[in-house]
Amino acid sequence: MSSQQRFMSIPDVAEVLNVSVRQVRALLTSGELRGIQIGGRGVWRIEHDELERFIARQYERTAEQLNADAARERSRTTES
Repeated sequence: MSSQQRFMSIPDVAEVLNVSVRQVRALLTSGELRGIQIGGRGVWRIEHDELERFIARQYERTAEQLNADAARERSRTTES
């Protein structure tokens, strides 16, 4: 088995993404980041592979947004 653990805690994910624990909780409850709840106290765990997929989706979303912004800017300059 690899030395990397399969699941990460919310603070672990927050550290990787360099965001607050609150932001990670919001991503989980919105469904943007997939995780599982363990036990009766609602302890969240995020699979390492799910975090990597989330990051990849964010790169795609960012690229799409940048492309859309660039297209709008080109459209604006040709209309002027």
